[in-house]
Amino acid sequence: MNLIILDRDGTINEDRDDFVKSVDEWVPLPGALEAIARLNQAGWQTVIATNQSGLGRGLFDMAALNAMHTKMNAALARVGGRIGAVFFCPHAPEDQCGCRKPLPGLYEQIGERYGVDLRKVPVVGDSARDLEAAVAAGCPPHLVRTGKGAALGDAQIALLEQQIPELQVHADLAAFAEYMIQRERTARTGKVDSGFGRLD
Repeated sequence: MNLIILDRDGTINEDRDDFVKSVDEWVPLPGALEAIARLNQAGWQTVIATNQSGLGRGLFDMAALNAMHTKMNAALARVGGRIGAVFFCPHAPEDQCGCRKPLPGLYEQIGERYGVDLRKVPVVGDSARDLEAAVAAGCPPHLVRTGKGAALGDAQIALLEQQIPELQVHADLAAFAEYMIQRERTARTGKVDSGFGRLD
């Protein structure tokens, strides 16, 4: 199985300092849904791993979270994409759970659910804690410069690359999708081409 784990807020949709609390506040980033569709059409399954401490803080409830994901799935369907599952941590930081990133619990749940070797499952996120959780779980880490990643300067990116030698950095989710598809196409055919989704 080809599986990719995506962060949600700041990677797929706009992040907010006061949390994404309602369906109206869930706004996809430009090109992100199309990037997921492109990955799906090229043979990757995509799942989400996201901290949603707004639940534990009482800022929204499960009905609101479900409504956000219904909106996301409907928007993805319109462009030919699909999220296979959403794994989320509902806990506040003081709960000291094992599933809140930067701990690797969510990724380990995904590995168990899908029966995959996490060393072959890329993780894409916009924050250092996404990367820390990926490294802790053994997943290849990918940073997108959207959301919290957009606030990182070149010196901060260079420091992260020193700390995490295997780190790959992309402008956004669309650039990550292009990277993955071109890498797979080159591995299969030895050719580089930008055809939408096709690997041959």
